Amino acid sequence: MPGRNRTSRILVLAFVLVTGASEIISTADRDKKEPDDPDRATNEQVYDMAPGITPPRVIYQVNPDYSPGSRGVRVVGTVVVALVVTSEGMPKNLRVARGLDKDVDQSALDAVKQWRFAPAKKSGTAVAVRITIEIEFRDM
Repeated sequence: MPGRNRTSRILVLAFVLVTGASEIISTADRDKKEPDDPDRATNEQVYDMAPGITPPRVIYQVNPDYSPGSRGVRVVGTVVVALVVTSEGMPKNLRVARGLDKDVDQSALDAVKQWRFAPAKKSGTAVAVRITIEIEFRDM
């Protein structure tokens, strides 16, 4: 449609991957507890998704604002963002676990930083969890 920006030509599908998180973030890396461990920045215990934990649910989502820019190259594929969703439903400690292109990766990170979640629950209590989110970029 005339007047729409190039971003509208990219279909963005996002969903929370609960079962694949351990494949992207190795157990050895997660279990290291060093003083500068980013999970400590949440000031709460952070759980891995497991039986007995209800996953967080996206309640507010912003799509990445990506346009090919001066290069004119459209990137098609998936960016995987690893993060912690706090017990308050806020995304923290975001990082690209699998990227496509630095500009596309940054666009995905910037969007997910604005997302809000209904927090994960363990025994009825809100808890912080590690998850991954796939942001799919498709040419339309």
